[in-house]
Amino acid sequence: MMQPAWLTLSHFVMLGLLFGFAIVHSGGAALRPWAEKHIGSRLYRIFFALTSLPVAVYLIIYFFNHRYDGLQLWYVQNVPGVQQFVWVLSAISFLFLYPATFNLLEIAAIQKPEVHLYETGIIRITRHPQMVGQIIWCVAHTLWLGTSFTLVTSIGLVLHHLFGVWHGDRRLSLRYGEAFVQVKQRTSIMPFAAVLDGRQCIVWQEFFRPAYLGVAVFVLLLWWSHPLLLELTSKI
Repeated sequence: MMQPAWLTLSHFVMLGLLFGFAIVHSGGAALRPWAEKHIGSRLYRIFFALTSLPVAVYLIIYFFNHRYDGLQLWYVQNVPGVQQFVWVLSAISFLFLYPATFNLLEIAAIQKPEVHLYETGIIRITRHPQMVGQIIWCVAHTLWLGTSFTLVTSIGLVLHHLFGVWHGDRRLSLRYGEAFVQVKQRTSIMPFAAVLDGRQCIVWQEFFRPAYLGVAVFVLLLWWSHPLLLELTSKI
């Protein structure tokens, strides 16, 4: 059977890259207890970043350069309001992808990286904000681009983050035991589910943190530099 002309090699390359990133990223996270015991938390964080970040950067560049590959499933870029809707969704996705529960000094290994059992801020909305943010980002960009390559990329990203939900809960359960079981009972994976059924309530003061201001500034910079970013990646 002949392969359809629109099913370009880039579809399979992207799936392979996503699978490789999942192994590096989730595998590195799984090795954290062992690695911290043998080389320390700071050195582990550095190795984790040095392995994960290059793959992530290459993924982003590859996506930008092949985003219009394959079959054009729909085209709504000329529909009034769609661009603004996509930007709003993208901004919301970053609020979930980079929540204020993350300590930037720990991420950079300036402070000793720790594993925290959070139950405040955006965790009241969903216990897995990165998964929710990734799904929102995928919906926004798949809607805007409308290509089979983008759809395949989005499916791969969502599947990885759904695995991350199970993997993350498992690692926290092994580390914290009954304490995590209680947090799990008081929070939800589905956004706002724990709020709607009374297990949680939104405390708006918890969102007035410098990290959220940083995310807002990042979104504005990304909006301003987006055309330049696409131009730069096209030359790589």
